[in-house]
Amino acid sequence: MARRRKGLLVDGVLLLDKPFGLSSNHALQQIRRLYQAQKAGHTGTLDPMATGLLPICFGEATKFSSYLLEADKTYRAQLKLGETTTTGDAEGEMIERRAVPVLSDAVIEEALAGFRGEITQLPPMYSALKHQGRPLYELARQGKTVERAPRRVSVYDIRLLERQSEEFTLEVNCSKGTYIRTLAEDIGRALGCGAHLTALRRIKTGPFTAKGMKSIEALEALADQQAREARLLPVDVLVANLPALDADAENTAGLLQGRPARIDTAGCSAGSLARIYHDGAFLGLVEIKAPGEVLPKRLINTAAADRDSSGGGV
Repeated sequence: MARRRKGLLVDGVLLLDKPFGLSSNHALQQIRRLYQAQKAGHTGTLDPMATGLLPICFGEATKFSSYLLEADKTYRAQLKLGETTTTGDAEGEMIERRAVPVLSDAVIEEALAGFRGEITQLPPMYSALKHQGRPLYELARQGKTVERAPRRVSVYDIRLLERQSEEFTLEVNCSKGTYIRTLAEDIGRALGCGAHLTALRRIKTGPFTAKGMKSIEALEALADQQAREARLLPVDVLVANLPALDADAENTAGLLQGRPARIDTAGCSAGSLARIYHDGAFLGLVEIKAPGEVLPKRLINTAAADRDSSGGGV
């Protein structure tokens, strides 16, 4: 007999404002305990020194978290010119100090322009990428360096927000997998003086912005579990970019049993995905097999759906 999970059945998405100094996993575990949730996961790691938007998925939402991992991100990054470090950020040891030349806005803009579009990055040794089953940062802490394959990423926009003599703040809109530490180092190299990252804040992930974030302190201050769950977004926000289809009771029953269903596919192309609903309740995702025919792709637990539709949950 399977062991019953401990905790409450909580479903939904929390937009957490991750604090400085806490790893993404530690933040996740702290929030999971606060919500007493059976199941939770996060969508996209932030380094301990980074702050900002970390979506936390509870319960049925974890089934769709992978769709957010592919999302574009936006960051606010603070760079210190004239200094390079072992890690590319303020947590590393100083490697070199160099004089910072007089830089006009035009010179900085010319350097930034070279990083817009599709670029190649070499993943840093201080990263969670694995080599023969071990995270690179473990090897880096032992003084080891291994060969890493360059990767192509996209920087859709990068702009200067403010500047001082040896520091400036950038806003970067980029694809998944972009290393902002590496970008900071490369920008410093392009300016001829080196640089490292001193602060990083994520302000957008896919459709989610900083506007809806909640801090751990604010959540802890809420009166009870009901108040905390009221801060959650519904499960289907994770796939809100996909078209929505409706199924009647008969087709809903068939889909939930793993069978194809014939419904109006509203012009969706074969092979594409769509959200499926019944009486306004989100059922999950279906794949368009052909015009008018869908296959179940990833469906939620119907017990959770019944609970939510009766007034519980998010």
